[in-house]
Amino acid sequence: MITEESVPSTVVDSRRLARVQRRTLGLLSATQIVGGVGVATGITVGALLAARLGGTAVSGFGQSAFVVGSALLALPVARLMRARGRRPGLLLAYVAGTVGAVLVVAAAARSSLPLLFLGLFLFGGGSTANLQVRYSAMDLAPADRRGRHLSIVVWASTVGAVAGPNLAPWADEVGRDHGAAGLAGPFGLSVVAFAVAGLLVWALLRPDPLALARAVARTPENERTVSAPRRGFGAALREVAAAPRARLGLAAVTVGHTVMIAVMTMTPVRIGEQAHGDVLRIVGIVLSVHIAGMYGISLITGWLTDRIGRIAVILGGVGLQLAACAVAGTAGHDPVLLGIGLTLLGMGWSGTMVAGSTLLSESVGDDNRPAVQGVSDLIMGMSGALAGALSGLVLTWSSYPTLTLLAALLLVPLLAAAVRLLRVHEGAMSGATD
Repeated sequence: MITEESVPSTVVDSRRLARVQRRTLGLLSATQIVGGVGVATGITVGALLAARLGGTAVSGFGQSAFVVGSALLALPVARLMRARGRRPGLLLAYVAGTVGAVLVVAAAARSSLPLLFLGLFLFGGGSTANLQVRYSAMDLAPADRRGRHLSIVVWASTVGAVAGPNLAPWADEVGRDHGAAGLAGPFGLSVVAFAVAGLLVWALLRPDPLALARAVARTPENERTVSAPRRGFGAALREVAAAPRARLGLAAVTVGHTVMIAVMTMTPVRIGEQAHGDVLRIVGIVLSVHIAGMYGISLITGWLTDRIGRIAVILGGVGLQLAACAVAGTAGHDPVLLGIGLTLLGMGWSGTMVAGSTLLSESVGDDNRPAVQGVSDLIMGMSGALAGALSGLVLTWSSYPTLTLLAALLLVPLLAAAVRLLRVHEGAMSGATD
């Protein structure tokens, strides 16, 4: 049963709701900055640490452990949110991420590959939290501003996500100075970042936006439905399957993220194939511009999502990712061209993620929305994990250009589905005006 957190009846006034939403967006943005530092710092060195302990062929599996953890943790987090609201769910995710980062530090000290994979699995909790925050931003958003409100917290990730890779060399040096193993220091920084983000959520996310949204929606007619247990993940999947717009939203989020993971994961390894003077700093710069592309334009992406439509922005995101695969795949070992390719890749991800998440959430009913959001992150994460694992094998058995070609081919069905649904929508609009 949903626990409504002492929500006074007077708070349903529209002006007070707007103030609560502004405060919620500010807090969620702050946690995204701090949590983004933790996630991005770990991502920067995760594949390199796995490659050092187990070789290039398993480097992708390290990233996959992180992505699988993020995906599977989405289910208990969503279940807790469904029962008790956003605040305890986000806290659970940050606690898991903190424990995972501690285990990675221990794995680096012991040169233990199994412990590293376990740590990276739990480390994915930080990513789970950052992904679920985008849905939390929509709980109290007006219908015509859902894309923009979601994009505000996504944009806030820019600060932490861009700073994280560039803090990795400094954190590594500090860690070494204090006796930590090589590449363990960045995960020590992640421990601090996740702990701070979790404390901010627990102490300040009041009233809980999901609990408040349900309290506002409650009427005498739906009182029993709102208070009843939600219908579960199976019902969530059936609801998505029955709605074409929800299916497209889920496909956009999943495919855009999968392509991003596949190409991004192996780019540091691609750079490391050449004898650069300082691989870690070059990787940090390339990943910084990539992450800037992911989050830096999200305010524009959110505005366009509300302005020109969800499907049109999804199409734009697919086009950018196709261009990214072409640039990165023909870049050779040139870090500048690889940086341009990864920037385009991140911008395309922004389009599919912001517009796809908005389209998915508004295409399902209130009862199943948290479950749908959790299932979406599960499917997205598991697909990305598979791509991350296979990407290392593709690089070992073939080449980086082959990897980018295969990633581009994944986008073709999504492109076709978006074009088809856009034509259906335009036809319906045309018929309505005749």
